Amino acid sequence: MPGSPVVAIKAGSIGLGPSGLRRVLAALCLTEITSWGVLYYAFPVLSVSISRDTEWSIVVIVAAFSMSQLVAAVIGIPVGRILDRHGPRWVMTVGSVLAVPALVVIAMAHTLPLFFAGWVIAGIAMGAVLYPPAFAALTRWYGDGYVKALMILTLAAGLASAIFAPLTVALSERFDWRTTYLILAAVLAIITVPGHVWGLRGGWPDPVRLPHAHPGDYHRTSRSRAFFALIIALAAGAFAASAGVFNLVPLLIERGFSPTLAALTLGMGGAAQVIGRIFYLPLAAITGVRVRTISVITVTGLSTAWLGLTSSVTALIGIAIGAGLVRGIFTLIHATAITDRWGGEHYGRLNGLMSAPIVIVMALAPWAGTMLSTWTGSYAHAYLVLGTIALVGAVISTASIPAVRTSTTATTEHPHAER
Repeated sequence: MPGSPVVAIKAGSIGLGPSGLRRVLAALCLTEITSWGVLYYAFPVLSVSISRDTEWSIVVIVAAFSMSQLVAAVIGIPVGRILDRHGPRWVMTVGSVLAVPALVVIAMAHTLPLFFAGWVIAGIAMGAVLYPPAFAALTRWYGDGYVKALMILTLAAGLASAIFAPLTVALSERFDWRTTYLILAAVLAIITVPGHVWGLRGGWPDPVRLPHAHPGDYHRTSRSRAFFALIIALAAGAFAASAGVFNLVPLLIERGFSPTLAALTLGMGGAAQVIGRIFYLPLAAITGVRVRTISVITVTGLSTAWLGLTSSVTALIGIAIGAGLVRGIFTLIHATAITDRWGGEHYGRLNGLMSAPIVIVMALAPWAGTMLSTWTGSYAHAYLVLGTIALVGAVISTASIPAVRTSTTATTEHPHAER
């Protein structure tokens, strides 16, 4: 079926049977919820308490956290190489083990250099345990069922903030932020270390051969025009989406919302982001790679710009929810981008290389969005700029489909890229 991401021809060794695949998926759902919840979502809850207790500025504290994201992006490249060769079990286990002392260092830090060092170590751990390695694991193990597996994983991981934000609040109300982080470190150790050791065991199969993909040499692919266009397009969409989420509450308050209503709207958008992932499968069933990539990035840009254009309370709430739905689909556009174009043979390395600049721009996006509001004079104007950036990315994404070499050495666009 042209354009379908769920039809594949299996090649090579057999990895896991149905029960093994269910075990892998269940383990990753549990460990991703915990890893995201402890390493990522606990920080926004505790940042004010950290600043108040240490008397370090919130800007400096956020900078330390942002540094961890940059480190994770860089670490993702060698991690991807290890995944392609050896599978996810031990690299994700080591990442989980490393995360525990990282959180202990953060919790015990009484100086800024030690606090930054803790977040650098945490960044190394994040690069080994968050989405990219989990995506690589499911893409290889699930073969032609990888899309559904990725959707289930991202749906589960989307619950991380809903579970760990209130848990962190409850802990911080009873203990100080340092003790809270130590408790969360223990939770992470108890769940993720055995989860990766036990859940990710099994043979590491050869990658599937997908009829709609165009596998090729890693070095040629990583230097191709299509690969660079894909990185730029996804980075532009991710930048606009991330900056839009972080600055949504200030925008809505600028438009006359109360802080409570603005926060509620942000929460509804976050819930919609989780729900949005359900819509990826039906979208993939009726569109090709090119069309759905362009469509999702375009809608990301239009919804972001629209938030800057309207002042109606009802419209702003509706657009914020719609933007959340699109962000949910965008997560799976990112997760399947490599496999849809080049297959799964070099997924770990290519996805790590692609994800590095995307994670970097996402780490910088909150600060950049705030600075845009200062430079342009309002958050509304900043959202127009952010929307334009995403729309430029949508245009660039038209060049992200690899060319297929023919026997006459001419090149043509991938035959299943359209629709």
